[in-house]
Amino acid sequence: MRTLVLTAHGSKDPRSAANVRAVATQIARMRRDLEVRIAFLEQNSPSLVDVLAGLGDTRQAVISPLLLARAYHARIDIPKQIARAGEHGVRQADVLGEDDRLVAVLRQRLGELGVSAHDGTLGVLVVAIGSSDIAVNARTATVAAKLAAGTQWAAAATAFATGPEPSVAASADQLRRRGARQLVIAPWFLAPGRVTDRVWTYARHAGIAMARPLGAHRLVAETVLDRFEYATADQAAA
Repeated sequence: MRTLVLTAHGSKDPRSAANVRAVATQIARMRRDLEVRIAFLEQNSPSLVDVLAGLGDTRQAVISPLLLARAYHARIDIPKQIARAGEHGVRQADVLGEDDRLVAVLRQRLGELGVSAHDGTLGVLVVAIGSSDIAVNARTATVAAKLAAGTQWAAAATAFATGPEPSVAASADQLRRRGARQLVIAPWFLAPGRVTDRVWTYARHAGIAMARPLGAHRLVAETVLDRFEYATADQAAA
């Protein structure tokens, strides 16, 4: 049986780990032929190193990052932990990225707030985690344009809750200067946590509505499986 190791960053906030478990459960329901395991890079257990150590020699395993961006943890941390565990035959799948399915989930989250695609007064602010890698931030910034495609919104922009500019407050001001008379925040996060709580606090004080994170949506699970299958096919070809 093939093994999908759903690997998340980890957090002190229990809601984050709960979301990882929910995504894993969704994947397991969709694919009965897979063994789905959970691993964390820090803060939570089991660690990725411990999970890899328990796989055994005969398993065909793929590390599937439950990460949106190909930043430090995907590029450096996961490969380092795989090497540390001595699992040279284990394949690492790609991150979820700015997949259209995830953008559709974000659009659905906005719909839960009653956001209309035909509202010409609206400014939509996509808020994400920033990276020290400029190229990673540039890819993340494409989400706003994808989200706004086909709508009549006044404007859409990206802000970073951590790291680089623009900040949430600066981007909100920019949207207003571009003609938006009301704003809404679309969080480009997989789960609620301490960072999303800080954004929510800002939004509440600023009188801005904020949608839910992507969560354990079926399309999130589908995107994970898509990355898993691509890595598996690449492994077989090698």
